[in-house]
Amino acid sequence: MGILLGLLTALSWGCSDFLARFSSRKIGSLRTTLYMQTIGLLLLTIALPRVGGWGHLFDGSGWQPWAWGLLTGSLNAFSTLCLYRSFEVGKLSVVAPLSASYPALTMAISFFTGERLTALRVVGIILILAGVAIVVRGEASATESLQEAPGAATSKTPGIGIALLSALGFGVLFWVLGNRAVPRVGYAATVWMIRLTSSVITALFLLVRRQPMGLPRDIKVSGWLLGMGVLDTGAFILNNLGMQLEQVSVVSVLSSLYGAVTVLLSAVILRERLQAVQWAGIAGIFVGIALISL
Repeated sequence: MGILLGLLTALSWGCSDFLARFSSRKIGSLRTTLYMQTIGLLLLTIALPRVGGWGHLFDGSGWQPWAWGLLTGSLNAFSTLCLYRSFEVGKLSVVAPLSASYPALTMAISFFTGERLTALRVVGIILILAGVAIVVRGEASATESLQEAPGAATSKTPGIGIALLSALGFGVLFWVLGNRAVPRVGYAATVWMIRLTSSVITALFLLVRRQPMGLPRDIKVSGWLLGMGVLDTGAFILNNLGMQLEQVSVVSVLSSLYGAVTVLLSAVILRERLQAVQWAGIAGIFVGIALISL
């Protein structure tokens, strides 16, 4: 059951991130993050009594569940802002697999905190890191070729660095979720805290940068944001529930397959083109993810 929940998580996150690409380019990554988080918070507040309840937030457990919720929410806010920014400026079929490489870090943290890694999982981590390097180098080479063309504008490879920052944040987040937050807060209550904290942090960030916070008037954008709020929040609940039924490392790796969903959608619908070596790198990332889950 935990494996099925991990796969459903990947499907939900993949579809949500695909929608995020359109919304981020229309209204910006900050407003997209704010409204996705806020919509998820409102919907989950209504549904929480039916999907796991308030966990340990109001049962007399004190301040610790709230502290873990605040930590996971802050990590999620950072990671999601980086992710959506990479969608805004980068090529979706490149930055999505890079952000989905976070299981390598999650597994590394698990190893240094006492969890044993099999030989297959070590090979998987190496493949993921190698795949990331290949994708990054392939995109940099493509950009350099464009810059050398007559009349081409000079610019750095977009989205790569911020996607890797997203992977870094998610790698830490999912270790904290599975080993600390979910057992101490509750699988659904943790998501509620993530949504609450992320919404507040993003709103404050918008205020500090003096950027507009007005609601989008385009009905299409509103539809994207509603879909993202439902899919992303639902994915977190499925992921956290799966962590209670299956090994944390296995569920984290399976959920990270969302990158495959996003790449498939971008290739089929957006017709994004990659170099052959980049496809090899992406394949390496997903083979590594598969080996980690064994």
